Amino acid sequence: MLMEQTFEKLNALKLYGLRDGLSEQMEQASFASLSFEERISMLVDREWTDRESRKLHNRIKAAKLKVQASMEDIDYRASRGLDASLMRSLADCRFVSAASSVILTGPTGTGKTYLACALAHQAMRRGHSALYFRAPRLFEALRISRADGSWARLLARLARTEVLVVDDWGLAALSDAERRDFLEVAEDRAGTGSLIMASQLPVQKWHELIGEPTIADAILDRIVHSSYRIELKGASLRRKRQGNPSGEEGQAES
Repeated sequence: MLMEQTFEKLNALKLYGLRDGLSEQMEQASFASLSFEERISMLVDREWTDRESRKLHNRIKAAKLKVQASMEDIDYRASRGLDASLMRSLADCRFVSAASSVILTGPTGTGKTYLACALAHQAMRRGHSALYFRAPRLFEALRISRADGSWARLLARLARTEVLVVDDWGLAALSDAERRDFLEVAEDRAGTGSLIMASQLPVQKWHELIGEPTIADAILDRIVHSSYRIELKGASLRRKRQGNPSGEEGQAES
């Protein structure tokens, strides 16, 4: 009866990891040989791990990444100009702490989306928040927020996010409203948050894409000049044999 009350209290306190660890210790005789201090330490570790796992799950759910991707599953065998040493350097997520951008460019199907999502996922594993948008959806969300009065709240949400992924950048030339909105997004993130941008369009053509020279200069100054550049090349990974559906080749995106 006493233990039932203990478990009820642990549930009420949302100490689910500690609850499960205690249950295991009660069921397995091997724990009896451990000291009190060792068993307490194991219970605290179990609760810590459980909380960190739930935090990561919530971050991943909120990020709404297009594909499930991880740094461990990146395919370096394909001839697409992907620098393994650079990716290993980015995996430590110092670019997030430095509020630097990562720009992925290259033909369709070379894995830009996968790499962008893998970097965002790695950042979330390191405790950072992330959010994924395709550029057309981002601009649509900003347009709607202007109409319904939630524009400032959306900008604040984007600014709070430590890693913002903008995929399919440059599918169409920006309208005046879009380039002005994106300048606000870029300005809010300058020195405070990271951008991961994926585009089929080479960076050299972004100025023309944005359109108005003054705004284009301002946007590119905040994004490009202090960025890590990954320029992919080669044939589409989608055309390769689907030998590993759980890996990058099996989930190749733009």
